Amino acid sequence: MRDSQRESVFGGLFGLAAGDALGVPVEFVGRESLSSEPVTGMREGGSHGQPAGTWSDDSSLAFCLAETLSRGGLDLSDLAKRFVDWLFNGYWTPRGEVFDAGGTTRAAIGHLRDGVDPMVAGLDGEMSNGNGSLMRILPLAFYVAPLDVVEQFRHAHEVSCLTHGHPRSQMACGIYIQFLVNLLKGENLQEAYVTSAKTSREFYPSRPLFRAELPHFSRVLSGTLHLLEEGEIRSGVYVIDTLEASIWCLLNTSSYRDAVLKAVNLGYDTDTTGAVTGGAAGICYGLRGIPSEWLDIIAKRERIADLCERLGEAIYG
Repeated sequence: MRDSQRESVFGGLFGLAAGDALGVPVEFVGRESLSSEPVTGMREGGSHGQPAGTWSDDSSLAFCLAETLSRGGLDLSDLAKRFVDWLFNGYWTPRGEVFDAGGTTRAAIGHLRDGVDPMVAGLDGEMSNGNGSLMRILPLAFYVAPLDVVEQFRHAHEVSCLTHGHPRSQMACGIYIQFLVNLLKGENLQEAYVTSAKTSREFYPSRPLFRAELPHFSRVLSGTLHLLEEGEIRSGVYVIDTLEASIWCLLNTSSYRDAVLKAVNLGYDTDTTGAVTGGAAGICYGLRGIPSEWLDIIAKRERIADLCERLGEAIYG
C-alpha cells in the first residue's frame, strides 16, 4: 500500500468517524440554535450524553462493511451477519452498546436476523428513504474503484439494499460512490462532482427501475449544486437532503475542518451529514488534513487504525 493510498483509506474512515463524532452531541439541534452557538470542535454530553469523540451507528455500520471487504471482498451474507451482531450484540460500537439507530435500519436488520436474503431485506417503500445506507457506504469506494462503471453502480445498489431497498436510496449511494471513486482517481472536489453527475446522468436513464427517480436528483445532477445558497440546503434524514448537503459543504470549503464544521452546523441530522461529508473530505485531504486534536480523542482509535491497515492491504496489497 503506497503512502497516498494509506492517506486515502485512513483519511476516509477516520474522516467519517470524526465528522460523525462532531455531530453526535448536537443531533436534532436546529440550524438557528447552532448559528448562535456553533460547533467548533469535539464536545461531550449533548443529545446522547456521550463522551467527546464518540461516533454513532453511521461509523459502526461503515466499519462493518470495511471488515467484510478486508476479509475476502464483498460478501453480502457476511456483511448481514455483522450488521446483526452490531445491533444485537454491540459489535463495532464505540463504547459497547448501540445508542442511536434509525427505524428503517433496525427493521431491516431484524429481517436479516430472521434469515431474509440481504438483497430483499431492506425496506423499499417511498417513506423508507432515510439516509441509513448512504451514511455507511464509503468503504465500498475503495473496493469498486478498479471495476467498470456498471459494476460500481451495481455493488453500490446491492450494499444499499441490505437496509434501504427503494431505488431512490440505491441511486443516492450510487451517485456518492461515483463521487468518491473520482476523488480516489485524483480529481479535485469540483472535478469529481461534475464527473460523477455526468456519469450518473448517462447511466440511470436507460435503467427502468431508476429512470422515474431522476427528477428527485435534478439538483445534485445539475453540476451546479454548489451555487445554491445555504438557505436552499436541507439537512434532515431524507437521503437526498444528506447527499446534497454533504456535496454542497465539500464544494464550498477548502479544508477538512471547514467542510465538516459547515456540515454539522447545518443542524438536525448532524452526525450523518458530518459523517458523509467527513468521509469524502478525508479521502480528499487525507489523514493529515484531519485536526490532530480531533483524532486524539476518537473512540477506539487504535482499533480503527488496525481496520484501515487491513482494508488497505486487502485492496491495494
